[in-house]
Amino acid sequence: MVRVLPNNTEDHLGAAISALGSEGFAARFYEWLHRSYEIDNTTMVAYFQTRKPQVLFSQARVAAVHDKIESDYISGAYLLDPFHELHVARVPEGLYRLRDFAPDQFHRNEYFASYYRRTTLIDEIAYVAYPAEGVSVHVCLGRDASSGRMFSPRDVTTAQRLSVIACGLIRKQWEGLSSSGDYDDEALVERVRERLAERHGIKLSHRQSEVALLILRGHSSVSIGLRLDISPQTVKVFRKQLYRKCAISSQAELFSLVMPLLSI
Repeated sequence: MVRVLPNNTEDHLGAAISALGSEGFAARFYEWLHRSYEIDNTTMVAYFQTRKPQVLFSQARVAAVHDKIESDYISGAYLLDPFHELHVARVPEGLYRLRDFAPDQFHRNEYFASYYRRTTLIDEIAYVAYPAEGVSVHVCLGRDASSGRMFSPRDVTTAQRLSVIACGLIRKQWEGLSSSGDYDDEALVERVRERLAERHGIKLSHRQSEVALLILRGHSSVSIGLRLDISPQTVKVFRKQLYRKCAISSQAELFSLVMPLLSI
């Protein structure tokens, strides 16, 4: 008689497949992934073109992971998140690890200090798939304070090996989602510029507003220069002009000023 292993991942995969199209899919899907390699939490989120993201499912051992997700993240902070950048760039489907694509000063920026650090997340990977035109679904899987450990090379290898299956299931489950219009980062820059003028009487140029958002996303002067095709020294000039016009002296103050303006 064949002995059934207590951690039979194939059984959990079968349960997830059987649950496709139902409200119970996300929990079964996470259970399969959790049995395949160690995970502390998940946030399954859909990004759209011209409206706020939608949390499809979440689960965590530590309440702080999702404590501010609706009030802070969904309300506007997502526009500073590297994962949203993946949606904007429409990267190929697959597995992505935050530390591999985050801006060069992500762990030193105010978004990280004010929001991300409070989640207690110490490592994060995500399956990215496109179930419909203009929609990306990210199944984010994290390690947080409950384990205190990053994903091991073996974990990442296993996660990568399962990527084709995971992305296929994501596409099938959420194929009914829809989005309209096109995401326009230039429009976001203009919205921030206009709201600064309307609410605070601060008149920035379009380029100064661009630099402000890139600073808040965690880009260094060198990285901003590469993005905007200008020299790092020119970026520093724009930064000084920006801080002077806003009457601020730190990124924390810039974050507090701009964050309320991001909401659609």
